[in-house]
Amino acid sequence: MKAKIKPRIDLENRTKLETVIPLKTPYIIFIDPSDKCNFQCKFCPTGDRELMKNTQGRNHGAMDFDIYKKIIDDICEFENKVKVIRLYKDGEPLLNKHFPDMIRYAHDSKCCEKVDTTTNATLLNHDLSLKIIDAGLNRINISIEGINDKQYKDFSGAKVDFQKLVDEIAFFYENRKQCEMIVKINGDIISEEQKEFFFNTFGDITDGIFIESIMDCWPTFELEKVTVNKDRGIYGNKIKEVLTCPYVFYSFAINSDATASLCFLDWSRKLIIGDIRKQSVKEIWESEQMREYQKMFLRGERKSHPICAECGQLKQGQPDDIDAFAKELLKRL
Repeated sequence: MKAKIKPRIDLENRTKLETVIPLKTPYIIFIDPSDKCNFQCKFCPTGDRELMKNTQGRNHGAMDFDIYKKIIDDICEFENKVKVIRLYKDGEPLLNKHFPDMIRYAHDSKCCEKVDTTTNATLLNHDLSLKIIDAGLNRINISIEGINDKQYKDFSGAKVDFQKLVDEIAFFYENRKQCEMIVKINGDIISEEQKEFFFNTFGDITDGIFIESIMDCWPTFELEKVTVNKDRGIYGNKIKEVLTCPYVFYSFAINSDATASLCFLDWSRKLIIGDIRKQSVKEIWESEQMREYQKMFLRGERKSHPICAECGQLKQGQPDDIDAFAKELLKRL
């Protein structure tokens, strides 16, 4: 197998947040190309289409390209380059017809070090893959939701030609140039024999490969159709809860409707901190509302917050642990 066994996030070369907070420039900005998806995965709120119809701020669809260009232009106002512009949040990025243009505009702006995305890849074809690669994408994380047509239908409610999907991923890999590829699957829904099949199928047509676990990462969304793995975190890590959310100190998210969310997991739009149509990206990052959220976490008050209190990401997602430095960081802020 050519691929390295590695998760979609870098767990090794991480900056110690306690040494850099507060950041003048965020490390990561999530931008959602589309808040809709062509899948209805059992673990994801976006896949519950009835829920989405009844959730204020959802079902917007594709981000307007002019709004997107304003976002990127705004990001160029930061003192330093953003480390990653992550073209992904709630939906399937490839549903946005301007997706290659979004990559190119961010890449050509020179306002970020990397542009990456996460996709189910079922909308890839040869032409789109070449456009995405040529536009300058630095990394693509591909989520595999089954190892045959039937599993895809059962788990994601989508009719997928599995062999065609494999062929399209192989084509992307063969032509990827600067774009690193990671292929991952939820290991809790497949057998040991099927895990071996997964490695054999994708191990030579990707740079990295990984088997993840199911975690309860969506705040206030009750997982009823799948069972959360209680033995290991999403990346095979030991389950350990941190009190202080580290993500708010180096990232935030911009939804497809141009609102800004404190958290990349804010599927229900309960953590809105700004609006790109009225503010610049820099203004939102430097806003009093953002700073007050950061202080709230550093004061140890997360457990009293109605949305953040039971965040599974802070138990199973292997978050950076800055709890021991909370008092010192609060003084800095």
